[in-house]
Amino acid sequence: MPRLTRTQQRGDIVLALVLFLGGMLSAVLSSISGLYGDEQGSLAVALVYVAILAVPIAFRRRWPSVTAVIVSVAYFLAVTFRIPELYAGNIAMFIALYTVGAWEQNRRRATIVRIAIIVGMFAWLFVVMFQDATQPVDPAFSRAGAFSPFVAYQLLMIGVNALFFGGAYYFGDRSYQQMRERAALEERTTELEAEREVTAAQAVALDRVRIARELHDVVAHHVSLMGVQAGVARSLLDRDSAAARETLTGIESSARTSLNELRHLLETLRSPGSDSDPDTAPTTHGLTSIHALCDEATAAGLPTTFTVVGEPDRDPPPLVQVNLYRIAQEALTNARRHAGPDATADVRLRFDPDAVELEVSNTGRRGSSTPGLGQLGMRERAAVSGGTIEIGPRARGGFLVRVRVPITIAEVTRV
Repeated sequence: MPRLTRTQQRGDIVLALVLFLGGMLSAVLSSISGLYGDEQGSLAVALVYVAILAVPIAFRRRWPSVTAVIVSVAYFLAVTFRIPELYAGNIAMFIALYTVGAWEQNRRRATIVRIAIIVGMFAWLFVVMFQDATQPVDPAFSRAGAFSPFVAYQLLMIGVNALFFGGAYYFGDRSYQQMRERAALEERTTELEAEREVTAAQAVALDRVRIARELHDVVAHHVSLMGVQAGVARSLLDRDSAAARETLTGIESSARTSLNELRHLLETLRSPGSDSDPDTAPTTHGLTSIHALCDEATAAGLPTTFTVVGEPDRDPPPLVQVNLYRIAQEALTNARRHAGPDATADVRLRFDPDAVELEVSNTGRRGSSTPGLGQLGMRERAAVSGGTIEIGPRARGGFLVRVRVPITIAEVTRV
């Protein structure tokens, strides 16, 4: 439940002041009009009674049950001793009972206090009705008949009091429930704000990881390829200038390709209207580019074969295609760096009815046993595509990278 604010406390003080001024006016007019005839109390007592009603109302939300008891007792005494004021008392009674239902934190106490006051008031009403029924008959107010004026008046009093106390009870409970719902909604809103901040931070972190992965794949592959080609060109420079020139042409082509991919990545990041995910951009590589990737590896000194097994019933989504391409690229780059000069590589692309599988294996040395950023990037790409990946040395020597992406997952990724 929300705490009592200064604005609400000031509002209660203003309400008490208005009730006091209205009660004073009601007491003066009731005294002048002779509300109870010759038996009514003095005006001074009525003004004191109005003050007793108003002061607790100023603290009604701080001590709701105490306020209700004080107002009820004061109202009972005022009517019993015929103090000339009724209207401010009725209003104060309704406000006090409503406040117990709306602001009492102890709900058991709220129920007990209200039921006790309502039962007491109705018991008092029935006592008064019994006294009126046993008084001498007033010729102008007949009691004859089941629906005589007297019976009708008593039924009217019962109905009015039932609506009065029932309304105060219902609206108090309803207000309490609404405040609880409002407090729960505010708490949930605060939680959602915190979750949104966490989600935004996670999105930024994922973007940084994706950009870092893409830069690593682009730069590491082409720089590694250019390094190998430069070594070949240096060894051929004195013996075979034509072969060296061809190798240098390959270095130039690799440099241009690397710069083009970097430029495309930067354009994607700078352009707010473009696709924010460089993996899904239309100009990136796909499964059809794996054959050219194998040719590049062969030209760089790693004899590589490429085999396609089966035919796809449908093309995998662009995200899956580019991730499989990057995995093959990283696997071949690692093979060139770690497998040794006499190593060979084999790339197989399999299309099953329910999955697409890429396998890159190489002979030679197994390489470093400590996973690096390349292996981490391959695992991340496989996870993003909804597939599984195996990375590790082969039993008969060399290294193996196998990734499998279910077609159903790929279709969901496309949607």
